Amino acid sequence: MNSTWFRRFTTPGNGPRLVCFPHAGGSATAYRSLAHALPAHLDVVAVQYPGRQDRYREAPFTTLDRLAEALAEELTLMLASDPGRPYALFGHSMGSLVAFETALQLARGTLPGPQRLFVSGRGAPDVPAKARYDLYGDADVLAEVRRLGGTDQSMLDDPDIMEMVLPALRADYRALGSYRWRAGETLTVPATVLVGDDDPMVTVEEAHTWRAHTSGDVTVKVFPGGHFYLFDHLDAVAAAVSEGLLAEATAAS
Repeated sequence: MNSTWFRRFTTPGNGPRLVCFPHAGGSATAYRSLAHALPAHLDVVAVQYPGRQDRYREAPFTTLDRLAEALAEELTLMLASDPGRPYALFGHSMGSLVAFETALQLARGTLPGPQRLFVSGRGAPDVPAKARYDLYGDADVLAEVRRLGGTDQSMLDDPDIMEMVLPALRADYRALGSYRWRAGETLTVPATVLVGDDDPMVTVEEAHTWRAHTSGDVTVKVFPGGHFYLFDHLDAVAAAVSEGLLAEATAAS
């Protein structure tokens, strides 16, 4: 896998490929622990957006549409090099929107679509944003990151780390603030929606809004916790992913 866009943290199995999309400000390593919790027969691949970690010197995207377009191109190359292997997409928070938009881009091509879409910690594309994120300054972004948790708080107090992290955070929040759903575009794939019961970003009721964006079956899984509930329930999240992939494998057979 020569692409700068993808990372693996486990030895790839010969089963379905799961492509994971990070949250705002997040990097591929956000999925390291989940990759180890998932069954070994899966090929777990995490997306590395430009502007972070080893891609620090690359300009981050400031619109979700352009990010999804670039990812669809990279994924098409990956999928074409391994034809016949089923795949699924998993996104958390901003990553849910990126995964959805990438799936829409892939649907316009000739390759098979994903086996299943997993979206976590985010309402559907037509759910209004909680704030004007595109107008956020650095202080606003950092306050939001502190509020949501999921990040080592000591990192937020380290000016050297913040100098490296802030450009990607600024770009991601600008992308979220400028995102507009295009009515009429839906998917045909089944979906699993995962949500924390105390998430300040999305309610359990809003999690059900994803049903309007695919003609496939939609399952909603509710977990105890806030926006980053998945870090506290890795085994349960891994089980939900396995269950969703098994359901599609059974249906296909």
